[in-house]
Amino acid sequence: MESGDRVRVDRDGQRHEGVVLPSSTPAQLVVKLDSGYNVGIDRDGATVEVLESSVHDIERAQDEQGQSRIEFDEELPTVALISTGGTIASTVDYRTGAVTAQFDAEDVLRAVPDLAGLANYRGRVVANILSENMTPDVWQELAGAVHEEIAAGADGVVVMHGTDTMQFTASALAFMLDTPVPVVFTGSQRSADRPSSDNVMNAVCAVEAATSDCAEVLVCMHAQSSDERCALHRGTRVRKNHTSRRDAFETVGARPLGTVDFESRTVSVRREYRERGGVELDINPDLETDVSLVKFTPGDGPGRLDRVADSAGVVLEGTGLGHVNTDWIPAIEELSDAGTPVVMTSQCIDGRVCDRVYDTGRDLLDAGVIEGEDMLPGTAKVKLMWALANTDAVAEQMQTPLAGEIQERSVPWT
Repeated sequence: MESGDRVRVDRDGQRHEGVVLPSSTPAQLVVKLDSGYNVGIDRDGATVEVLESSVHDIERAQDEQGQSRIEFDEELPTVALISTGGTIASTVDYRTGAVTAQFDAEDVLRAVPDLAGLANYRGRVVANILSENMTPDVWQELAGAVHEEIAAGADGVVVMHGTDTMQFTASALAFMLDTPVPVVFTGSQRSADRPSSDNVMNAVCAVEAATSDCAEVLVCMHAQSSDERCALHRGTRVRKNHTSRRDAFETVGARPLGTVDFESRTVSVRREYRERGGVELDINPDLETDVSLVKFTPGDGPGRLDRVADSAGVVLEGTGLGHVNTDWIPAIEELSDAGTPVVMTSQCIDGRVCDRVYDTGRDLLDAGVIEGEDMLPGTAKVKLMWALANTDAVAEQMQTPLAGEIQERSVPWT
C-alpha cells in the first residue's frame, strides 16, 4: 500500500474509503475522504483493502550521486525537483496537531500523484526546514544544486520552499545564477493534509512552468483563492502580501509575468522575458552576509545607525521618495565616507525612490546615498549582499538592472 492508493479501511465497526496520504507516524494511516476531509486511523486493529493502486506506477532508483530518480517516459522533459522543506513538504503530526516539515522530494511526488506523467523527475533534498530557518548558506547550497541539475541535463527546475521567505531565496538565486532553463519556486499556504491545501495545483503548475520557454527564476503560486490558475512572478519583484490566503503572492509594480491554467495546463506569458537558452549556464554564489536592512520610522534617532556601523553594507527603508529624518544625514555621510555602501529604498509598496525632489533627498545624495530605484527593500538587501562579494563597482551595480529587480519605468497599472 502506497500513498495515492484508494483504500477501504474497517476499524471498530466504522468504514472509511478514500485515498492514502503521507502520514507523520507509521502508527497511523491518513486517508483523504471523498468529502475532501482527512481522517487519521490507528493501524492497530484496522483492516485495509486496496481498491485501486496509484494511477501511475512510480519506479524508484538511485543514480551514481545517490539522488532519487523517478521516471515515467523517455519522451518527456526532465524536471529536477528540489526540496528545501516548507508547508508543501509538510504534513500534520497527528500526535501534536502541529505542521512539521519532514518529507523529501519523493514523498511530495507520492502525495501529489497529479505530477506523474508530466515529466521525468530527478529529486533531491537540499534542506528540510521551515522557511523562517532559511539562511544565506542554504541559498548558496541551493544555487549549487540547481546549477548541478541544469548541467546534468534538466530541462527545468522546481524548488519547493516555505512561503514566508521564498521571495528572498528566489531573489538570491536570480542574482547568483545565469540559467538557460526555468527555475520555478513553489510552495503551499496549507499542508497536504488539509482539505483546502493548495499544494497540488501549485506543484502541477510549477512543473508546467519549468518546461515552458520562460527561462527565469520564477515564483509560481495561486493567482486567485480558487483553483483556476497560478501566477508566474519574477523572483526579484514578488512579495508575500497575506499571511494565509492561497493567493498571498503578488508582483509589485506590474502584472505577473504570466499564468498557468490548471485545467488546460497552458502557460501564458504576457510580458517580455528571457527565453530558454538565452544565456549560458553560470553561477556566482559568493555573498557578503553582513548587510543590514534598517527601517526608518518617526521618532527614530540617528543612533539606530550606530548599531550597523560595522556592517559591510546598509539598506535603508525610507519614507515616500526615500527620506529619513535630517538628523540621520551626518551619520549616513560618516558611513559612506568610511566606504560602507548605503542604499535607499522606500517603504511604499509601489513606486520608486527619487531623492532629487526635496531638500532632504538632495542632502542624502550629497551624503553618499545610493538610490535603489524601485527595488523592493528585501531584494535590495539580497542584491547588495551579492554585489559586495562579486564586484568593486557596487554603486553602479546596485543601480543597474540585473535580474528584473529594477523596472525601467514606474507607471500606474490596472
